[in-house]
Amino acid sequence: MKSKILFIIIGLSSLTLNAANNASNIDAKKANAIAEGGRIYDKWWKELKLEKPASTHPSYPAVGKKQGAASWRCKECHGWDYKGDKGAYNKGSHKTGIKGIRNAVNMSDKEIVAILKNKIHGYDKVMPDAALAQLANFVKNGQVDIARYLNKKTLHVNGNKKHGESFFNKNCKECHGSDGRKINFKAPLNTEYLGTVATENPVETIHKLRNGNPAAFMNGKPMPNMNKILNLEEQIDLLTFLQTLPVK
Repeated sequence: MKSKILFIIIGLSSLTLNAANNASNIDAKKANAIAEGGRIYDKWWKELKLEKPASTHPSYPAVGKKQGAASWRCKECHGWDYKGDKGAYNKGSHKTGIKGIRNAVNMSDKEIVAILKNKIHGYDKVMPDAALAQLANFVKNGQVDIARYLNKKTLHVNGNKKHGESFFNKNCKECHGSDGRKINFKAPLNTEYLGTVATENPVETIHKLRNGNPAAFMNGKPMPNMNKILNLEEQIDLLTFLQTLPVK
């Protein structure tokens, strides 16, 4: 009987240890490659250091409210939740009526690249093939759906706040400040802090936690992707803490 109890205790300890070490088992090379594509999805000309588009994308719908470079961002039509007209962008200033890319996870990289090059997208006219391959890699392997963690009314998540705070203090506080207001994303005309984005747009926050931000630099360093060191559950923990930070 004692040996059985000891076996159970050892087994439970192993499960706890495996859960704690899960993030360290993430393949950093693969995570970095996917994150590169995620930043291209966000704002490709910033990530690739290419010329910013001056004109509106020829396929951008007339019902859309964006112009110029904004209309060339993948996220502008398909959303931070990748669900397009079935997700957060089914209404408001980002509404275009364009469908999402969730089904693309069932396609091959080659099929996705072909879509990126078709007449509707035309990204082969503005990006090199290597960048298209990186973007396809993200579309195929980098999408996550955090709907199951979100309260639909409040948009709050309910992860382990203490765990999230610990990670924030070790990895984020230096750049963002202890209250998340060291960087104002909409300076100088408006205010938008880390707590603002986390509270108002948690899916965008998760995308940028996982992939980094091509437009954010602090002390000459770009925002790193957390996907290589945190699994999704731990990212939700971090988001839980970020949603407690000031929004103004």
